[in-house]
Amino acid sequence: MATVTTTSHRPSTAPPTVGAATVGGPVTRGWREATLTRAMELRALCAWALPSAPTAEQQAMADAIWAHVDAARDAATAASPEPRRRLHFFRHGPLHERAMSNLDAAESLLINIAKPEYVLGQVPCVLRSVRCHLVATDPRRLEMERIARRLGIRDVDGQEFGTDLDLAARKKIIEDERGRIATAARGASSAALREQRRIRSFGAVLVVSIVVMFALAIALAILGFWRPTTIPMCFAPQERGTAIVVCPTAQSAPFPVTTEEGSQEDIDDQIRRTANRHDLLVVELVGLTAAAIAAAAAIGKIRGSSERNLVPVALAVFKLPTGAVTAFLGLLLMRGQFVPGLTALDTSAQIVAWAIIFGYAQQAFTRLVDRQAHVVLDTVRGADTKKPQPQP
Repeated sequence: MATVTTTSHRPSTAPPTVGAATVGGPVTRGWREATLTRAMELRALCAWALPSAPTAEQQAMADAIWAHVDAARDAATAASPEPRRRLHFFRHGPLHERAMSNLDAAESLLINIAKPEYVLGQVPCVLRSVRCHLVATDPRRLEMERIARRLGIRDVDGQEFGTDLDLAARKKIIEDERGRIATAARGASSAALREQRRIRSFGAVLVVSIVVMFALAIALAILGFWRPTTIPMCFAPQERGTAIVVCPTAQSAPFPVTTEEGSQEDIDDQIRRTANRHDLLVVELVGLTAAAIAAAAAIGKIRGSSERNLVPVALAVFKLPTGAVTAFLGLLLMRGQFVPGLTALDTSAQIVAWAIIFGYAQQAFTRLVDRQAHVVLDTVRGADTKKPQPQP
C-alpha cells in the first residue's frame, strides 16, 4: 500500500496554515479514511482559530495540535508489514488507537484556542460524549452538566436553564469555563478509547478460543480417521439373546449374545469390524451443521453497533467448532451409559439425529459467552446503559 506524504508541523515562528495539504488516500480501511478526513478538518480549524498575532501560549497549543494531527495521519497511512517477516494480525489495533488518541488530543487542545462561538457550538457534542462515556458520578461530567445548564443547553429531561442569556453573556461563560470543557472532552474521549480497548481484548480472547476449538475438533476427526476403534461412536443394542452393532455409517448383522465368559469380547470384536474411519467425522460434521443453524437463528438477536468490531461475527463462528465437539461428547456420554434409558441406539439414523440435537445444544454452553459479549458491547453505547450480568 502506497503511503501518503504528510507535511510536518509548523514551527512556532508562523501560524499553521492548510496550504496545499490534501486529505490523502484512498487507503485500505475505513478507520484510516475517517482519520484522514478528520485530520484535514482539524488542520483547517486550527488555521482558522489561531489569530494573526497569536500569543506564546496559543502558538504552543497550535504547534501541539499540528503535531497530533501529523501523528494521526502517519498512523492512518502506515504501510502494512510484509507477511513473510512476522505475524501482524493485531498490528492494526495499536495503529487505530494511536490515530484516535491523537485526534482526540487535538480536538481538546483546539477548544483551548478556538473562538468562543466555536466552543459554544461544540458544547452539546461534548455534553453528549461525556454522558455516553463517563458515569453519572464523575466530577468531569458533573462540571460539564453544570456548564451546559449555565449556557441554556436543553437538559436530558427537556428542561432549559438560563435561556435569557444573550450571546455576549454566553461567550463570557465559555471564556471562564474553557479549561473545564476541554478537560471533560478529553476525559470522555479517553474513556471511549478504553471501551474500544476492552472490545479488542475480548475479541482477541474469542479468536484464540475459536482457533483452539477448531484445532480440537480437527484433532478428534484425525484421531477417528487414523484409529477408528480408539473412541468408536458405536452402540450395541441387545434383544432376545441377539445383538447388533450400530455405528453412524454402518451396522453389523445380528449375532447371538451368550452369557459365557468372553461374550463382551465378541461384541468388541464386532465393533472393531463395523467401526468406520469416517464415523467420528460424520458426527462432527452433523454437529457443526446443527450449530450453524443455531448461529443463523441467533443473527436476529445481534444488536448492531456504530463502532467497527467483529465480535458478533466471532460469536457466530465460535458456535461451529463448539457444536462439533458437543456432538462428539454427547454421544460419548450416551455410549458410557451416562443417560439412563438412552444407552443403546437402534439405528444409524438415531445416532445422526442425536448428533444434531447435541450440536444444536451448544447454545447452552455459548450462552454465557453471548451475554458477556453483550455486556462488553454495551459499554460503548453509554455509561448509563443498564448492563445485563452473566448468570452462572
